[in-house]
Amino acid sequence: MKMETINRDSVDKYNKLFGLPTLHPLAAVVDLKRSTKRLGQARMTYGLYALFLKNGLHCTLRYGRKPYDYQEGSVVSFAPGQVVDVAPMDEDAAPDVVGLLFHPDLICGTPLAAKMPQFGFFDYSQCESLHLSMPERSLFLDSLDKIDSELKHPVDKHSADLLSANIQLLLEYLHRFYDRQFITRHHVNSSVVANFEKSLKDCFAGGRLLEEVPKVADFADMANLSPGYFGDLIKRETGSTPQDLITLRLVAEAKHRLAATDADISEIAYGLGFQYPQHFSRLFKRATGKSPSIFRTELELLN
Repeated sequence: MKMETINRDSVDKYNKLFGLPTLHPLAAVVDLKRSTKRLGQARMTYGLYALFLKNGLHCTLRYGRKPYDYQEGSVVSFAPGQVVDVAPMDEDAAPDVVGLLFHPDLICGTPLAAKMPQFGFFDYSQCESLHLSMPERSLFLDSLDKIDSELKHPVDKHSADLLSANIQLLLEYLHRFYDRQFITRHHVNSSVVANFEKSLKDCFAGGRLLEEVPKVADFADMANLSPGYFGDLIKRETGSTPQDLITLRLVAEAKHRLAATDADISEIAYGLGFQYPQHFSRLFKRATGKSPSIFRTELELLN
């Protein structure tokens, strides 16, 4: 059976999907237990930012080809442009889910707009949700209540600033909770780091010739994590980004090949996966302060 595709590019469209009232054109606090319409299996295309807290086991989600880690007491987040498959476990029961929706236009020109890139959890959408403790759940729900109260308040000159500030407060809490989750999962994270380091080392083992430069997304995929979550995990555990570590390994291997072989610089660049030798030369000079040819010449003078 072909899956229905639904475009959620406005708050009103989302509310109509579940038979919920719309109080504000650009933001909504939703409680799906109060929905009057049921949704079957469908593919959702988001045009909104969305955060949902799941209180019961009522549906499964898939992002791309992977199941979403969405269990009872967990928060999932979506950003405009993301596509998610939803499969209700019981199409007759109202899902026990509460959440927040807001359109990007709501925060245009506000301090929150400038901070949005810091909230990396909107990019964790492939397979890592945020698992809340009971106190964290209470803070999440309290924040939703404050936002809901502001949405119900008669509009005045303070409304836009207060609404944006309350949404930002909720996002700041989630940022803190994700930091806590990284810490409490340190033993799991350590194995991800170890596997990444081993896979990166194996890329260059025995002078192997690469077809392309190693990419962060490839290593994230090996770990069954989204690139955003994988990048933050590696940064928290090692102090360096995955791209920094890849570059470090690339440069170390390049130095070895410049010193131990007679291959010309273009040949070394192609062997390390670069499509264009000049890209290799720029990366090498940026990392070492010297071009590959000068590095090799200086080594020859020392020997």
